Amino acid sequence: MGALEHREPRSLFPELFDWMESPFAMLRAGMGQTMRVEDYIDGDDYVIRCELPGIDPDRDVEITAESGMLRVHAERHEEKKEAHRSEFRYGTFTRSFTLPADTDTEAIKASYDQGILTVRVPLPKAAEHEAKRIAIQK
Repeated sequence: MGALEHREPRSLFPELFDWMESPFAMLRAGMGQTMRVEDYIDGDDYVIRCELPGIDPDRDVEITAESGMLRVHAERHEEKKEAHRSEFRYGTFTRSFTLPADTDTEAIKASYDQGILTVRVPLPKAAEHEAKRIAIQK
């Protein structure tokens, strides 16, 4: 994992990571800025929604999936100039999510609408497992 990313299996341990969204999150300044996210199960999909207003998704967002992790990385470069003043907002945002075992990474879809990045991860179908009796050798 890179210096800016961290592992957050939110759906497995929500109480543990809820504190990260509290005012104490400012103490994590060395880890980059945070993006607000929500993750949930919707039918046969694991859905991750990230709040990223003012981002050009084609230029400023990178989504990768490997080794059982989904990583969302975004960079904001926004500058506004007016007569006698200018403002700018910039920063990087990175969040990582644990993917379900046996996830088909080729089937992951992402969309961006009105400042919200939505990533849909199809959940693997539960395999039908029959009990197999193991013979004891003598």
